[in-house]
Amino acid sequence: MNSLLNINYLNNMKILVVGASGATGKKLVEQLLIKECNVKVVVRSPEKIPTTWKQNKLIKIISASLLNLSDKEMIDLSLDCDAIISCLGHNLTLKGVYGQPLKLVTDATHRLCSAIEKNKPKHKVKFILMNTTGNSNRDLSEPISFAQKYVIGLLRLILPPHVDNEKAADYLRTEIGQNNQFIEWAAVRPDGLIDDDTVSDYKIHASPTRSAIFNTGKTSRINVAHFMANLISDSALWEKWKGKMPVIYNE
Repeated sequence: MNSLLNINYLNNMKILVVGASGATGKKLVEQLLIKECNVKVVVRSPEKIPTTWKQNKLIKIISASLLNLSDKEMIDLSLDCDAIISCLGHNLTLKGVYGQPLKLVTDATHRLCSAIEKNKPKHKVKFILMNTTGNSNRDLSEPISFAQKYVIGLLRLILPPHVDNEKAADYLRTEIGQNNQFIEWAAVRPDGLIDDDTVSDYKIHASPTRSAIFNTGKTSRINVAHFMANLISDSALWEKWKGKMPVIYNE
């Protein structure tokens, strides 16, 4: 695809971002705007988003709590979307970890995918889920040490957000699967998220190359955002990673 056709293609794309007011979600929206994509964002607290977004014609801001939307509103929200990206996560506070909704990411993934299927789009919609290296891709039987299995087992008991991340990815793997008529998906797994202002070199792997518990790597949020935006815009990259759970580490 030459550069002019690529620009026109991106300008015509409509991308929904949920979790856009979060640390990674903000970075993602900025990366999509650099590509001049049309972006819809759903934010519960509009005061948390940059003022520049409110002045940008490429952004449509929907002020709502996503899971409070009715099924009809969810269908309307996803109706004209070429891609949906979820950067949803639980706040690292007592209420955020143990308060409702305990299945924020899973329920949002399920309802958004259901809305896509009810819309019966002519072209498959790309669904990208931001996940974690703490969650294994059970399609690949990724090797995990006994010690890590033990710790992960404890996390399942004491940290509902971990179970939420697992179940959201499992829904895509087992319910949406590899041959859905309306949806293609990828679950991006960063490790040890850190803040940085600029995109740096990073590598993508099919599976973790280090322990997510005992030998964590680092991944800057802006690199995660850059990769997810490229998954939308680069058809070859999407073909490589669709239906998979790529792991991203800083170089």
